[in-house]
Amino acid sequence: MRHLLSLEKMERADMEAVFASVPAFKAARLKNDRPLSGQTWAMMFSKASTRTRVSFEVGIHELGGRPLFLNANDIQLGRGEPIQDTARVLGRMVHGIVIRTFSQADVEELAAMAGIPVVNALTDAEHPCQVLTDVYTVQEKLGSISGKVVAFIGDGACNMGVSWIWAAAKLGFELRIAAPKKYQPSAEVVARAGGNIMLTEDLKAAAQGADVLYTDVWVSMGKEAESAQRIADLSGYQINASLLKLAKPGALVMHCLPAYRGKEIDDATFEANAGTIFDQAENRLHVQKAILNWLVG
Repeated sequence: MRHLLSLEKMERADMEAVFASVPAFKAARLKNDRPLSGQTWAMMFSKASTRTRVSFEVGIHELGGRPLFLNANDIQLGRGEPIQDTARVLGRMVHGIVIRTFSQADVEELAAMAGIPVVNALTDAEHPCQVLTDVYTVQEKLGSISGKVVAFIGDGACNMGVSWIWAAAKLGFELRIAAPKKYQPSAEVVARAGGNIMLTEDLKAAAQGADVLYTDVWVSMGKEAESAQRIADLSGYQINASLLKLAKPGALVMHCLPAYRGKEIDDATFEANAGTIFDQAENRLHVQKAILNWLVG
């Protein structure tokens, strides 16, 4: 049985299999095969979502299945039922689970106990679906990501930065993370991943000659109490026109959204690169359909 729990645990061959099937899903939409026909997939979301929820609900529907949305207040998890008990109940009633939550351990336990495919739709540790989409978008626009340079600017210790580390290690591109020291990923994660990973506080050095400039919000969900400190600490770690001039001509500017213009990216640079950013957002649908197809294939 297949799961998508993290990029750390996903083999390169499986990533490439997902990427290979995306163009057909993107080109055809409702003319695709319907591998989820007759199935119901639970969507357990403890965190707010726009792109992840909409893309999975639409994707499950377009693949012939029925999405069943469950937030924390809809089920007994919200009143303290252990995750393993919820997993064993759902495993007898639905055909797969998409979960967006805080703890990576909860996702791992759900997969171990449910007996059905489980997709990590975001935890505090990783956001594998987003980074698979991001890599696919880079390859769609620039060709193979192997050998390219991606500069991640901002909070490099967040789930996005960590997921990019695993992608770089497995897919053979250089990742440069520019962040203040306290917002850099742990040395243990970098060492475990291997690959060509650069950590620096110098965002100009990270951007120099890069094929992709990438950023995310400075205040991730669950970090709201730290907002003022984070904004102060990360001020200056912004993608803007002057930083973009250091990148390779034709470099992509990417953001996983939502964007807080004037903070991690300025308004003019966001709008100048909105075509790429919203292609990236749309690709969440197509890549997640490919992921679901791979899971049940």
